[in-house]
Amino acid sequence: MAEILEASKESIEYAASILKSGGLVAFPTETVYGLGASAFDTKAVARVFKVKNRPSFDPFIVHISDPLDIEPLCTTISNKAYKLIEKFWPGPLTLVLPKSDKIPDIVTAGNKTLAVRMPSHPIALELIRQTGLPIAAPSANPFSRLSPTTAVHVESQIGSEIDLIINGGSCSIGVESTVIELNEEVTLLRPGGITIEEIEDVIGHVNSSFSSAKPHSPGQLLHHYSPNTRLEIIKDKNFIIPKGLKAGLLSFRGSPDQFHFNNVEVLSESGDLYQAASNLFSALHRLDVAALDIIYAETVPEKGIGMAIMDRLKKAEHKI
Repeated sequence: MAEILEASKESIEYAASILKSGGLVAFPTETVYGLGASAFDTKAVARVFKVKNRPSFDPFIVHISDPLDIEPLCTTISNKAYKLIEKFWPGPLTLVLPKSDKIPDIVTAGNKTLAVRMPSHPIALELIRQTGLPIAAPSANPFSRLSPTTAVHVESQIGSEIDLIINGGSCSIGVESTVIELNEEVTLLRPGGITIEEIEDVIGHVNSSFSSAKPHSPGQLLHHYSPNTRLEIIKDKNFIIPKGLKAGLLSFRGSPDQFHFNNVEVLSESGDLYQAASNLFSALHRLDVAALDIIYAETVPEKGIGMAIMDRLKKAEHKI
């Protein structure tokens, strides 16, 4: 089982030494916990694929600690990309740009583009700085399962297969980064911690493409972010729990009918979408270990960061 260390100067230096020697370290970001490997170490990256049981066609996001670090990694960086970097980095925004030969093809799943971001979490930034390398880091969980927003989530899912977990508490944003691809057109590949409205205020109209059989970034497959327990989104106001089912409810603001459920998690009693996003995965983790037959999820307004919440719920519900 991986050692869990509280974040400190010494533990971050130790984590950096593991990464530089080809090991795997789980660490907090402002979005979710990432499972890090040196982006230049193909054996370490291959081990991440194995630990996560992740298909080889699903690329990773590479994390850097300074905006200037993007330039050796990408061959073309447009003016719109620089505008987004200036406005939103460090922060939960990933850019997909043409990659340079410095990044091994395994990191990008053979794509000629690279997904890259600069996180704002101080532990993540210091770890990348101490390592002195770009860090390939998908979420620290088995492929397609619930994203981890605490060190305990990481330990329970993949703790036996990695080298170290840095405990930095709960992730503040709680959903993954927004992913934007910039080529001839600008396309939103995954809604996340930065809203589409905020991005369009900076660079104008953005297209959307949330799903792909050959993804250019994580989170584009139809089935993702799923608990082990079956999840269904409530679409009918007259919904009734089928007789005999032990059911849980993921409620947006609390429901007058919630006493009918065995377990209930409320994302935000005040209706704050940012609070709801921050609580989303932790609430789903709690419901998932409650020995339920099914989890029912209420919808949230599909605006702002609510778009990211509904993207996660729809993909968690999707039947394989």
